[in-house]
Amino acid sequence: MRTMLSLPIDTLKSDFLNHLSTHNMIVEAETGSGKSTRLPVWAQTRGKVLVVEPRRIACTSLAQYVADQKNESVGQSVGYSIKLENCSTDDSQIIFVTPGVALRWLAENKLSDFDIVIVDEFHERRWDTDLLVALLKRYNSHRLVITSATIEGQKLANYLNAERLQSTRRSYHVSIEYRSGDSRQLPDGRNLELRVKKEVEHLMDLDGDILVFLPGRKEIAQCQSVLSNMSDVIVAPLHASVTDQQRDLALTPQSRKKVVLATNVAETSLTIPNIIAVIDSGLERRTEQRNGKTTLCLKHISKASARQRSGRAGRVMDGLCIRLYGEHAALVEVTPPELHREALSEPMLAAACCGYRLSDLSFLDSLPEKSLHQAHTMLEKMNAIDSQGHATQHGQRLYPLPIDALYADLATRMPKRNLQEAMVDLTSVLATPGTLCRISPAEELQQQLVNEEPLGSDGQLMIRVLRGGTFTGVTIDHEVLKEAQKLAEQMRVVFELPKLEVASRFDHEEFVEAIAKLHPELLFVRREKRRDTFSNGQMEITLGRNSRLQDRVEATLVMDTHSLPGRGVKQTLNIATHTLPVRLAIFEKLNIGEWAEGNIVSHDDVPHVEMQLMYAGRSVATKIQLAQGEAASKILLEAVKQEQVLLGFAKRRNEEIKHWKLYQALENKSLSKEVEDLSFESWFLGQLEELELTDLSDLKLFNDDDFPFEGVPAWEYEDFASKFPFELFIGDLNLTVEYFPNKKLVHVKYQSGLRKSDPKRWELPRWSGWRIQYKKASRVVDIR
Repeated sequence: MRTMLSLPIDTLKSDFLNHLSTHNMIVEAETGSGKSTRLPVWAQTRGKVLVVEPRRIACTSLAQYVADQKNESVGQSVGYSIKLENCSTDDSQIIFVTPGVALRWLAENKLSDFDIVIVDEFHERRWDTDLLVALLKRYNSHRLVITSATIEGQKLANYLNAERLQSTRRSYHVSIEYRSGDSRQLPDGRNLELRVKKEVEHLMDLDGDILVFLPGRKEIAQCQSVLSNMSDVIVAPLHASVTDQQRDLALTPQSRKKVVLATNVAETSLTIPNIIAVIDSGLERRTEQRNGKTTLCLKHISKASARQRSGRAGRVMDGLCIRLYGEHAALVEVTPPELHREALSEPMLAAACCGYRLSDLSFLDSLPEKSLHQAHTMLEKMNAIDSQGHATQHGQRLYPLPIDALYADLATRMPKRNLQEAMVDLTSVLATPGTLCRISPAEELQQQLVNEEPLGSDGQLMIRVLRGGTFTGVTIDHEVLKEAQKLAEQMRVVFELPKLEVASRFDHEEFVEAIAKLHPELLFVRREKRRDTFSNGQMEITLGRNSRLQDRVEATLVMDTHSLPGRGVKQTLNIATHTLPVRLAIFEKLNIGEWAEGNIVSHDDVPHVEMQLMYAGRSVATKIQLAQGEAASKILLEAVKQEQVLLGFAKRRNEEIKHWKLYQALENKSLSKEVEDLSFESWFLGQLEELELTDLSDLKLFNDDDFPFEGVPAWEYEDFASKFPFELFIGDLNLTVEYFPNKKLVHVKYQSGLRKSDPKRWELPRWSGWRIQYKKASRVVDIR
């Protein structure tokens, strides 16, 4: 083994080994102290060690470093296992894994091969890390070590009943400088690339490399562009989707000055040699719950993340951290846990497959009830869990697949093998980080692409590119393609499907129908007025910039979305990134939506009703059917109201009903709900139902007396109706009358007539004790 340099964490070795045999441990040490590389080696003396790192790039890099220190190749006593790649054996004593791999191994055999589990960088509060710790706490069969430079140590120690070890030593000093005139200035993304370039130029004389923390790939690309014309400078991007060559460039010393442009991936675990200065934008992209949707937002980092970032400058030499915000900016103390910011369907299925209901586990921070309910509803609908929250056989099959539960459900339940192949290939693209291909904005090239792929389907294009197709005006990211193909091959083995190079053909209509049948909530229809917007009745989406969905398409399957905050505090903008066009006929074929009665039409003097299939507030299909039941009754009602039969009957009974409601109000002052809701329409439909009348020719055999209304007593009615008329005719003035018994108020409303003057009090009924107002247009006057 190579002679190791002394590191700050070394002072804890004796205490660490003494406590390891009897207690769980919380180890707090500064960034760069050596905890990610020393602790696994120390722990190995007490048993087989599983080290959980939040990112793939950290797993591979740390495994390589520790193996080098042991003068070994990776895969011997030190190995790693990440999505799509395993470099370890049964004899490996230290294995670095991502949380997802650790959870799958736990579901398989409860990590029975390991004695000690080290969870590194816990402060990031990923959902899979939080869930893993909660499950290990429940099992209580492993020695658990939680590490970070910035965690709520005492709170975590109480949660796990653990010993707390702290190392406050740093190898090197880091100076902090702020770049804001206002000490309270929050991080700001405006002109970020220009401000970064200015700081890089000022740091060029320092003898070392520069690390710039940026919120995402977009900002990295912008900074890379403005820095590209600087001579004698290597600009190296570092994020989750970089190639192996780009990663090696960022992580290994170079002969020229290097500027590493990184996301949060460089905050933890990775040692980037020769870094003397850090430029911190103070920004990150993270998810949060917004109106029930997981939304990707540009956010200010926490104070804990700021400390992590500054620490990268002091790992191998004294350093400098420049923060592009104010010294007293109101940052939160720690980043909120992902379990509070994202949907809980994946954690719930993972917990169920490990033998526990998510709601029964004890977490460092209690879970939101609303998110738990939403996740349970979704998983139960796809039969992944039962009503009690336990994993079904179908759920047990879904969970090990390295894709989201929704895509796993679709791939598993496709009705035909060729459709399953298509779903596996599409899912492989959707599950791979990064953009597989970009489409040229040139109209001529886009038209040629339409000729080559006429459906305008994002999904079809992705599948064909994955299978080796090339298209005019389509630029392919070959690193993303390579990873997606690797996932597709792995999935094809799981499902016992042909290899990718001999993929089966499939019919688009059959494919979209199978998806819609399994998950109709993925169907969206275009809004008739706002044509750039689609809806499924639960949410609205707009098309992403690269979507190929054609203007003539009225409905689509939306296979993937991402959400952004809108202008208002509660607004959310949902962007569709992968679509598959469908015909409106699919709704009627699969009976998706609700039929509603529309216009009444007559065919050969036989009443019919126009039925409309409604989905997301829009009619997607129509059909004409013979009026029956309630629909037939409504036709008879309309015939009576239009005086095709029983002339004058509707008007007379309507007045009797209105008089009865007024009579009751004057007697009781408050009406029962039954009387309040009474109308001629509801009453007459009840009469027709009682007499079982549905045919217009039968109704013609009836007269008024066959439909008596028991309202104001007959001996009182004539007198009551004369006291409280609903219509008045005064010379050339035609009026309607409305009564408000509770207020003792009468509204006399102008309807027609040539008379210009207002009615006089003596011209009206007596209405003793009532206030009388005359209304004509917007004018209201009291009549005294």
